[in-house]
Amino acid sequence: MASDALKDFVSGYSIEVVPNSAAKVESFAETLPANTRVYIAHLSEKEDIKTMVATAKRINAEGFSVMPHIPARIIKDKNMLTEWLSMYQNEANVSEALLLAGGSSQPLGEFDSSMQLIETGEFDKLGFTRLHVAGHPEGSKDIDPDGGKKNTSSALSWKQEFSKRTDAKMAIATQFCFDANTVISWAENLKKDGIDIPIHIGISGPAKLQTLLKFSIQCGIGPSMKVLTKRAKDITKLLLPYKPTEILEGLAAYKLKDPDLNIEQVHFFPIGGVKQTADFAREIS
Repeated sequence: MASDALKDFVSGYSIEVVPNSAAKVESFAETLPANTRVYIAHLSEKEDIKTMVATAKRINAEGFSVMPHIPARIIKDKNMLTEWLSMYQNEANVSEALLLAGGSSQPLGEFDSSMQLIETGEFDKLGFTRLHVAGHPEGSKDIDPDGGKKNTSSALSWKQEFSKRTDAKMAIATQFCFDANTVISWAENLKKDGIDIPIHIGISGPAKLQTLLKFSIQCGIGPSMKVLTKRAKDITKLLLPYKPTEILEGLAAYKLKDPDLNIEQVHFFPIGGVKQTADFAREIS
């Protein structure tokens, strides 16, 4: 049975979908808790913005807060940004966004970072009241090619200053990770650097081990992948689906010990499926 600390830590989670996975969910209202925030991932320039907006409209109509990704490197110019934001707002009643550089190694237009998107002023102008930004507990080689954290840390410091001069509500939504100590160390270092933007910690939902290993490599997950590789060597666990119970218990216990830890909530990446992740979260609660 889950501890009260774990139940509290997972309650109020958010979850991420792509249009294809969203289309497989017959009813979000019957799958997710009421008021769950649903992120819509925009993974590449091949995604059709009309499909993205239609997915947002559908999920919003079922009663959920919708937060689409706005990836800087696939937006050609300010006009395209304005068009996208207007479509989300006017057609899907969206007023939240996750701003990130995006998966493209080279920008397709004039934007290379989420900071450049923010500096356009379009989010404030068009009434976006909540802006989340990306965080990387294990660093990001797209941002810091040398494997360090200098650029990611500098970017978060800039966003911290922005958070102090804006009315927008902000949070850091992170890449998923598998080791609680890695996350705790990163969060504590942010506090030492004066960054107090709430953290929504990325956690992989239940998934087959081989599927999770493939996605982790694609997403550039760092040393915490040793949790998976160790599991893969244990033949008794090889065929069993991975569940993120251990990392969640570790984070929940630390949060109970240190209530000032700025990890505010859990953000699930439903790599094994939206329903499987929602069922797992329901089992805990």
